[in-house]
Amino acid sequence: MIFKILRSKTRLITRHLHSASFIGKPTSVIRIIGTTVCIGGATAAIAYHCLSRNEVHMEAVGSAAKFASLSRYMADPISGRQMLDANKNDMKCRMEELVMRIQYDFCRSLEAEENFGKKFLVDRWERKEGGGGITCVLQDGDVFEKAGVNISVVHGNLPKGAIQQMRSRGKQLADGELPFFAVGVSAVIHPRNPFVPTIHFNYRYFEVTDSTGQRQWWFGGGTDLTPYYLNEEDAKHFHRTLKEACDSHDATYYPKFKEWCDKYFFIPHRNESRGVGGIFFDDLDGPDAERAFDFVSSCAHSVIPSYLPLVRAHKNDPYGDRHRQWQLLRRGRYVEFNLIYDRGTKFGLYTPGARYESILMSLPLNARWEYMNIPAQGTEEALITEVLKKPKNWLNL
Repeated sequence: MIFKILRSKTRLITRHLHSASFIGKPTSVIRIIGTTVCIGGATAAIAYHCLSRNEVHMEAVGSAAKFASLSRYMADPISGRQMLDANKNDMKCRMEELVMRIQYDFCRSLEAEENFGKKFLVDRWERKEGGGGITCVLQDGDVFEKAGVNISVVHGNLPKGAIQQMRSRGKQLADGELPFFAVGVSAVIHPRNPFVPTIHFNYRYFEVTDSTGQRQWWFGGGTDLTPYYLNEEDAKHFHRTLKEACDSHDATYYPKFKEWCDKYFFIPHRNESRGVGGIFFDDLDGPDAERAFDFVSSCAHSVIPSYLPLVRAHKNDPYGDRHRQWQLLRRGRYVEFNLIYDRGTKFGLYTPGARYESILMSLPLNARWEYMNIPAQGTEEALITEVLKKPKNWLNL
């Protein structure tokens, strides 16, 4: 009874603050900045920083100082605060600073959606071969069944398996030992309600130095959405937000990286996509380091406005056992892709001293496999299956 009262009050406040749910509305998005208020003994975050989508993306460009004033960290930086402060112009340090802020902002935003104060477990770890990471996991929440937001800052010598993988996609790497540095943020959010989609994002920076001292660098990343049931307005809102982030840098980025995402997150043995796509790119080394960093920063800052409105719109939707069982079946597909095809998972498993708990954080808490499960024609389950068989142009470009 108490649970119902608290939930109804939470819904009332949520509806009052987000009466239009912000989906499909280009004027407003919400950024949670941490103020809390007590409602009937439960703590719910209701402090919001409202910005236009364009302002969110513009703030992300070349504005580390501005965002630093809003952000904190989930744990002490892996490279150390002194190192970051002393090397503010070094791209390795700038990227570490960025992923620390992204991790904090996203974790706190997700915590604010929980109705009963569930928090992320924060695990800061070090790697004897060099570097370390910060793994943040929220498990068994009221809204999020499992949410993981990781950063890693690692360095050392590239293992042979990683070198082979890079050469296979066209990287010209010299023989011998190859010192590397890699920094990135990666998140996978598995919600409890089947009508809230799963989101994944990853943004990273990589440097390799060969025996002659020649340095290669590149950025990679992307954001993609995996719904269990199709909601076209959700998909359009998600893609529109990503397109705005891309367009502020290069109008060719969104269509190019959207197509790349559709191809990358394809499960060949199932002949279907993992979800409804998003953007994906790798080996980005132009037009120059500064502009590539600004682009990655814009994309990373677009995650919250692309996803949080979908969570708020559907986290209290009613659902039954049929919906739950379908959600678990689709999560099985998610597991198949991550363990068989995902490049980041493979790189992590190839890396000496890898932290396997953090690498496998992307896997859901629960999943299901059934023999020959084929949805009946005309059902909601069949509708999403058809969309996954053929990538869709959500913005009619």
